[in-house]
Amino acid sequence: MDDQGQSRTEQAGPAENSSSPPDKPGPHSGSSRTAALIVTVTVAAIVGLSLWYLVQPQPLLVQGEADATRIDIAARVEGRVGERPVDRGQNVAAGQVLVKIDNPQIISQLKQAEAAKAVAIAELARIDAGIRQEVVAQRKAAIAAAEANLVLAQQTYNRTNELTTKGVASTQTLNEATASLDVARRSLEQAKLAYDEAVAGYTKEERGVAQADVDKAAAAVATLNTQVNEMTVTAPVGSQVYQVGAEIGEFVSPGVPLLSLVDLSDVWLSFNLREDLVKGLKVGDKLDVRIPALGDRLVPVEIRTIATRGEYSGWRATRATGDFDLRTFEVRAYPTEKIPELRPGMSAYLQWSGER
Repeated sequence: MDDQGQSRTEQAGPAENSSSPPDKPGPHSGSSRTAALIVTVTVAAIVGLSLWYLVQPQPLLVQGEADATRIDIAARVEGRVGERPVDRGQNVAAGQVLVKIDNPQIISQLKQAEAAKAVAIAELARIDAGIRQEVVAQRKAAIAAAEANLVLAQQTYNRTNELTTKGVASTQTLNEATASLDVARRSLEQAKLAYDEAVAGYTKEERGVAQADVDKAAAAVATLNTQVNEMTVTAPVGSQVYQVGAEIGEFVSPGVPLLSLVDLSDVWLSFNLREDLVKGLKVGDKLDVRIPALGDRLVPVEIRTIATRGEYSGWRATRATGDFDLRTFEVRAYPTEKIPELRPGMSAYLQWSGER
C-alpha cells in the first residue's frame, strides 16, 4: 500500500508543475509600438506637407535669351569683293576696313568726269580773262577790209550805172553791181559789230553759263567720288563680326548684305511673357536672372522695354471656344552692371511669381 501511494505521489508531481501561470510581456514589445508610432507620424507629416505644397502657387520658370544690337552692312555700289580683311568672330574698331569692292568702270567714269571738270574750269578762265588784244586787232582789220570792199563796190556801181544810162552796159550788169554794193555795206556793218563785241568782252550771262558748267562737272566728280569711297566699307562702330555674307571674288549688288556686326556694348536679355503675366510689371523694375553659361551666375537687371509682339506672334486662346486671345509681350531687361562675358545667344532664366 505504501509503495503504491508513493508512486502515485511521484506521478502527480509533474502534472501540477505543468499547470503554472503564463509568462509576463518583456521589454521588446514596447519598443516596437514606439517605432510604429514614429513611422506613422512621419508618413502623415510627409503627406500633409506634400498636400500643402501642391496647393501653394508655384513660381513660373521663364527662359529668355541674351541679344544685342545687330548692324547689317550692305553694299551701296556693285562690283566684286576684292578684299575682306576681317572674319567671323573678330572684334573691329570704328572706321576699320571690312570689305573692299572692285569696280573699274566707276574708276574710269571718275577720270572722265575729272577731265570734263578741267575743261569747264578752263573755259570759265578764258571767259574771265576776256577777249585777247590780237582778236580785237583782227576785228579792226576786218573793218578796214570791209570799208575797202565797200569803196570798190561803190565805184563799180557808179561806172556800171553810167554805162547803163548810155546804153553800153546791160541792166543785168547794173543789177549785179547793185547787189555787190549791198553785200559790201552789210559786210562792213557785220565787221563793226564784231569789233564792238570784241571790245566789250563776254557778257554776264556767258560767264554764268560757264560757271554753271563748272558746277555741273564738279557735282559729277563728287558723285563718282562718293561711289568710289563706298567701294571701301568700314565699321560704323566698335563691334564684333557676327556673320559673313560675301566671299572674295563674289559679285555683289547695292543693298546686298556683306556681313553683320553685333554691338557687344549694348547687350540685353529678352523674355516673352503672356499678357496675363505682365500684370504689375513696369519699366524700371529690377529683377535677378541666372545665366547658365556663366556658371548659373545671378545677374541683376533692370527692365527698360515692355512691348507687344507681332500681330500673330505668340497668341494663346483663353478658352477652347475663346472670346479673345492672350497676346505675348517682349520684355527687355538690361544688366545694371557691365558683364564682358555676356554674349548674344546665351540663355537666361528667372523664377517668375507674377507679383511685383
